[in-house]
Amino acid sequence: MTSNWEEILRDRLQLFGHRNWLVIADSAYPAQTRQGVETIVADEEQTTVLSRALAILGGCRHIKPTIYTDKELQFVSEQDAIGITAYRQQLESLLDGHQVHSLPHEEIISKLDQVGEMFRVLLIKTNMRIPYTSVFFELGCGYWDAEPENRLQVAMRSKSQRPNAAKRKRR
Repeated sequence: MTSNWEEILRDRLQLFGHRNWLVIADSAYPAQTRQGVETIVADEEQTTVLSRALAILGGCRHIKPTIYTDKELQFVSEQDAIGITAYRQQLESLLDGHQVHSLPHEEIISKLDQVGEMFRVLLIKTNMRIPYTSVFFELGCGYWDAEPENRLQVAMRSKSQRPNAAKRKRR
């Protein structure tokens, strides 16, 4: 059975492309005021939502995610947040095979705030009640990456730096 948040996610991912973001958040994640940030609620376990979101993303050929987690997650103790050790193990298993970047929470929030000025962000709040457990997906193009983009930019720069030489040869 497909839940409402899954239908919304599938719908948004058809629209989304590079520079859009998806966030699978804990229950205390704040509602942001940027117009480009849409928040929906999935009253489910965060790891369940994350697993299904990863499967849905895996079926999208036009986008490829870069994954971020909060750096603070590495330092939260079991004493302060019961269940954090088991969560970290589940998260590691779920994200196995993916490259994951770890940044301070405020830095990621700042990125989302900037992105929300021009691009859309879908934030799915779960019922997770452990701090610093949100997972952030920066969407990139699924069929074009940094390597061919760099070659394209180099080719464009080299061509634009030699316009007079090209004109002289034609004469």
